[in-house]
Amino acid sequence: MSQWIDVAAEADLFEGAGIAVTPQNHDIAIFKVDDGVFAINNVCSHGNANLCEGFVEGNYVECPFHQALFDVRDGSVGCGPATEPVKSWPVKIEAGRVLIDLSV
Repeated sequence: MSQWIDVAAEADLFEGAGIAVTPQNHDIAIFKVDDGVFAINNVCSHGNANLCEGFVEGNYVECPFHQALFDVRDGSVGCGPATEPVKSWPVKIEAGRVLIDLSV
């Protein structure tokens, strides 16, 4: 069963940067890129860094600590030193609001 949670206004998002949200104590970063709006866990799988503070280029966010790259669309690693992906979360936009499905 889906559990869609309203986490932000779409107007709060802009390309090239992420925002952090914490629905139900999940630390999640939301990114707006050419392909749409995506959500991944905010904490890098390699070190204790917030990905929402990383540099965004194309569909990748760079970890601000060690420059690992993560694909914001699915959390996969694009470049080390990280080897483990970060969890991605389903996102939908309804009436100008960003919703994340926390049931997955």
